[in-house]
Amino acid sequence: MIEFRAGTRIWIAAGVTDMRRGFHGLSAKVQTVLEQQPYSGHVFVFRGRRGDLIKVLWFDGDGLCLFAKRLERGRFIWPQATEGTVSLTRAQLSMLLEGIDWRRPERTWAPQMAVRVTSVIPLYSCGFRTSFPRIFMAYCGHGFDGIARS
Repeated sequence: MIEFRAGTRIWIAAGVTDMRRGFHGLSAKVQTVLEQQPYSGHVFVFRGRRGDLIKVLWFDGDGLCLFAKRLERGRFIWPQATEGTVSLTRAQLSMLLEGIDWRRPERTWAPQMAVRVTSVIPLYSCGFRTSFPRIFMAYCGHGFDGIARS
């Protein structure tokens, strides 16, 4: 697992990058185009023209690291800007590396109801009379309307 130091920023290089570039070519792009220092410890992410390959460049304190990932299906989601940088959080970087749309993450399900009605029972089924305070009905697991809830 790759651990980034506290305070590490993650930058996406907007636009298209020549994926034939290696350590030196990407470091030069960080300095000239992005106007950042490649040895700062920040993370720089680049994407090719087809969108199925990305490269991640960062300095871990001992030397430059270059990570490449190619998706077998789909494309990496990239900003529409043609130049400049976009800052990501660590969670967004994780989503990006998985091929998930990091701009609008959506849950695969949403809760439908907070309470499910199982049966309708009379108010006096708990053994309490209806003249007792309503709190006793709630204590029995029934609502004030006589509907059992789970």
